[in-house]
Amino acid sequence: MACTTILIGKEASYDGSTIIARNEDSPNGEFCPKRFVVVAPEDQPRHYRSVMSHVQMDLPDDPLRYTAVPNAISNEGIWGEAGVNEANVAMTETETITSNERVLGADPLVELTPAQGRPGEEGYIPESAGGIGEEDLLTIVLPYIHSAREGVERLGDLLERYGTYEMNGIAFSDVDEIWWLETIGGHHWIAKRVPDDSYVTMPNQLGIDEFDLDDALGGQTDHMCSSDLREFIEENHLDLAVESASPFNPRDAFGSHSDSDHVYNTPRAWWMQRFLNPYDEIWDGPDADHAPTADNIPWCRQPERKITVEDVKYVLSSHYQGTPYDPYGVLGDAHTRGLYRPIGINRNNQLAVIQLRPYRPESCRAIQWMAYGSNPFNALVPFYANVDTTPDYLAGTTDRVTTDNLYWTDRLIAALSDGAFADTSAANERYQEAIGAQGHRMIAATDDQVGRLEGADRGTDNPEVREILKTANQDMADELRKRTDALLGEVLYTVSMKMRNGYHLSDN
Repeated sequence: MACTTILIGKEASYDGSTIIARNEDSPNGEFCPKRFVVVAPEDQPRHYRSVMSHVQMDLPDDPLRYTAVPNAISNEGIWGEAGVNEANVAMTETETITSNERVLGADPLVELTPAQGRPGEEGYIPESAGGIGEEDLLTIVLPYIHSAREGVERLGDLLERYGTYEMNGIAFSDVDEIWWLETIGGHHWIAKRVPDDSYVTMPNQLGIDEFDLDDALGGQTDHMCSSDLREFIEENHLDLAVESASPFNPRDAFGSHSDSDHVYNTPRAWWMQRFLNPYDEIWDGPDADHAPTADNIPWCRQPERKITVEDVKYVLSSHYQGTPYDPYGVLGDAHTRGLYRPIGINRNNQLAVIQLRPYRPESCRAIQWMAYGSNPFNALVPFYANVDTTPDYLAGTTDRVTTDNLYWTDRLIAALSDGAFADTSAANERYQEAIGAQGHRMIAATDDQVGRLEGADRGTDNPEVREILKTANQDMADELRKRTDALLGEVLYTVSMKMRNGYHLSDN
């Protein structure tokens, strides 16, 4: 999957929350309808088999309840993608990342090998299952962890046991910490704690650019890794540092350095950091400290001001606005517009922004902000995660194109708006602002209602609190549907009036 991730430490966010966010994007030429659901413990499988790789495993018998954003069409498996469990631990997976030939030669990816021949026949070779991947990770990890650190430990153990068939980055968060894990070849991995005062940008490349192996193999204060990583690096001559005293750079050792990165990946990190740190350095022109094609854009940095949920939505909706690379813009020329792959692209499937608020009781601490479809044209909507069910407007997506659910309505709005960007942008912006304001009002009112309830601070197992949160979520979904239907009508009218077969003389 081609995706974009941003992670915000608690001291870098506007309210002290940890925030992890990721666009899930389809491959080119594909669209993947999504659902936002809650998985109850009784619905969690005890034996798991991957559709894509056929890997099988038994799962623990004590799963937690959790949210997820699975595929609406299950022919390729679950693809749970993003969620929060009832211990208020969040996970978003996965950011597909890149590697190089030396790594993949030393530790090949674990891919499904089909059977050859038939059982009983001479020369028959049975199927060899592949490893774990994006289809599987949320389902086999999130229900069983009680902290972000535990998430790294559980996934790391599964990677070493089963391997993986793809290179991926995965984020875990709790109210105190955010951890980012990157897979290295088939069985190896590294993970780093996001500094509390910083944010991380990830655009489909192996991102970590400094790593303390001594800490990872020792105290594990801010780093973790597979148990034999030091030997793996030394035996395969992966450390490319010129000076022995230099910090180990995983991006140099394990990542890619291809021409396609400079079109597809690095410009996204450049734009996000250009927006969040506009005055720290020169971003444009021949004297830029970092150009869109730079290979050394930092993995993390301190922002110039605290980052809001609205900032997260804006950067993950980016089409390089304000630069010559904006396909909807007036700067540049036909060559520069569309030169780089946008963050807010036509094949965004969903955006999940998970906010864990330290100043609220555990019962209403987790907010999962959701958006479907192409991000420049949708709105980010908050929903409480400590619930038993989610509104059908977001959970009931099927393969049928209909305005009865948000996913397809958002797709229709985006498709209509794209060809008339200037004429529809004001309506889209008004809609996004109205939904955002309504969302913040809903959160404030619901927090207040929960705060006045006796026993609201006794954890996430209070059914009365969950019922209040469920009602708030449904009210939010009802308001969302009303405003989204109205936007669709407004955009449809605007685009219809500009059809090329129109004529200025009326028939009546």
